[in-house]
Parts: sequence; C-alpha cells; structure tokens
Amino acid sequence: MHIVTLIARRGGLDHSLVENLRNAWGGGDALWLSPDEAAEFALSARPGNFDTVRAELDALGVDLNLQPAEGRRKAMLLADMDSTMIRQECIDELAAAAGIGDRVAEITARAMNGELDFEGALIERVGLLQGLEVQVIDRVLAERITYMPGGKALVATMKAQGAHALLVSGGFTAFAGPVAQALGFDDYRANVLLEEAGTLTGDVARPILGRAAKVQALEETTARLGLSERDVLAVGDGANDLGMLGRAGSGVALHAKPAVAAQCALRVNHGDLTALLFLQGYAWEDFAA
Repeated sequence: MHIVTLIARRGGLDHSLVENLRNAWGGGDALWLSPDEAAEFALSARPGNFDTVRAELDALGVDLNLQPAEGRRKAMLLADMDSTMIRQECIDELAAAAGIGDRVAEITARAMNGELDFEGALIERVGLLQGLEVQVIDRVLAERITYMPGGKALVATMKAQGAHALLVSGGFTAFAGPVAQALGFDDYRANVLLEEAGTLTGDVARPILGRAAKVQALEETTARLGLSERDVLAVGDGANDLGMLGRAGSGVALHAKPAVAAQCALRVNHGDLTALLFLQGYAWEDFAA
C-alpha cells in the first residue's frame, strides 16, 4: 500500500483538487492533516501518470508525493543546514560582508548544482576570505542568518516521538553550532574554518566534510543508535546531499536545485519544513511546540 500526500502553502490546497485526484486514482478516503494545507490518501499502486500529474500540480503550487505506507515515520532526522534549515548559504553571507559576495555566490551556486567539485569549490571560496576578522561571523549570524519556517516544529515533533536529530553541513561549525542549538538538534557536524590572531587564514581543516562525509555521518550514527538506514529521514537541497538522500529511508529534496530534485523520489518545492512531518503522517495538531 502507498500513501499519496498533497502539500501546499497554508491556504493553498483546494478540497476539490484532492477529491478529484483521489477519485481519478481510486484512492481511499482523504485525510486532512492541516486544513487547506496538507492531505493524504491511500493507494494500492503507483499510477502510470504520476509524474505528469506531479508536474501539473507543481505548476499550481502543490507538492505531490507518493511513498510506501509502511515505515514512513522515522526515528532519525539527518538535515543539511545551508538553504535547508536556514535560508542562506553561510559562506555567501561571509563573502558579502567581505565585499566579494557576487564572486563567491556564483561558485556556490555551481557547486550546489553539481557543476563543480564540492571540495575544490569550498577551498577556493574559503581562500577568498583570507584576512576577514573572525568577529564578523557573529555579526553575520545575528544580522544575516534566518531560519527556514517549520524547522523548530520538525525537530521538536520528531524528538518528542523519540527520534534523534543530527545537523550535518558542508558549511562551518561556527554557524552549525548555534543553529543546531537554536533548533534543538542533538548533535552537529561541519567544517572548521581556520583562524590565526583573530582573522581567517583562508583555509579549512582537513578532512573536508562533503558528500562522502554526510554518508559517513548517516552510517556511524545509525550504527551507534542501533537503527537501520531505513529509519532515517534525510533532507537537503544540494548535490553534496545526494549521497545521504539516496541512502536514507526517506530522502527529501527541499526547494532543491533541479539536478538534485530530479534524483529524489520525495520533493518539497512549495511547503516549508513542516512538510516533512506531513510526509510522515503527522497532523498539525500533533506538532510539538
């Protein structure tokens, strides 16, 4: 048995659309997880026109997903940070503060889309930050970093049900630590910016945490907790997230680059991070504060 989930921005999901699709596909009764925002129904098999309908609904601002009904509630959250749990790319914000924002942002976009080697692109961008005062990091955190809506509810709700939450980022510990604490993650992993005499050296500690290290974090943490990789919900948006998204029981591409979304069965283009709770069958009244 499969579950079809439809999610839109609050107020953007029409009841007639849900009922028409349920009738067309011969699904079970529709269950509304959040009024005018999220609904689901059971289905015995994947429809042959699923991809076509998904594209049509995406154009209307509705995320359509299909997954096995069994085991969709997960015992571990593995989340990317930049452009996933927060709205920004931290290195781009540091570069903007240093006056080289456009140059670095272009490299970041190409790396996240899989056009450049992640490690090489990271080393190049960090090199451009040489001489930047370390105290700028605190200012960027306070003035330029904002959280993706729904993040606190996602982490709190899964943890209330006994799940473990790990933030794993190709960004930097100077940002990942405060973000993990603010959102309630149990632990975090990220790269370390090297500094000397209060300024950045233009280099990052080795080994660099990239695509392979995110998979390693998945393997090590599930083994330590006695979980299967099937028990993991992973979320990310960039090419360096594809390894963990492919290995996790549920890998969600969130507002992802097209090349990334195309390789993920679960996609959220319009909803916020609470969409990951709806995908697990949580209703809005189940959300933890």
